[in-house]
Amino acid sequence: MDLLSRREHAVAELRRKLVNKGFDGTFVDEALAQLVDDGLLSDARYAESYVRFRMDKGFGPVRIREELRQRGVASELVGEYVNFQDRCWSETARNAWQKRFGGEFPEDMTARAKQLQFLQYRGFTSDQTKHIFKDFN
Repeated sequence: MDLLSRREHAVAELRRKLVNKGFDGTFVDEALAQLVDDGLLSDARYAESYVRFRMDKGFGPVRIREELRQRGVASELVGEYVNFQDRCWSETARNAWQKRFGGEFPEDMTARAKQLQFLQYRGFTSDQTKHIFKDFN
């Protein structure tokens, strides 16, 4: 309960933490099942809050999707909360780019490649980043 009071957790993430602390796996599974039944633990709530948090930090859907997968959230649930077609991802990409590069367009192709690589590392697709450089000659 102490871990849940701090922030939302995915079921698999919380299980891993408790087993690593030395709790019996069977006991942990029973306790987690009870928490899910009581509505105190939810992968859906976790996915929603995680996507919002990472998006606010300037990360894109590709990276967020992979991070959720690594934390044990089901693919169907990830797909529900990480919509690649959502227009807000392009705006998030633009905000991350402006914060990192000050909104200055690159002077040459090498600088442009560096900026695109940064956005790709952050988890944005080329479709989500192309509008940023549409005025670049």
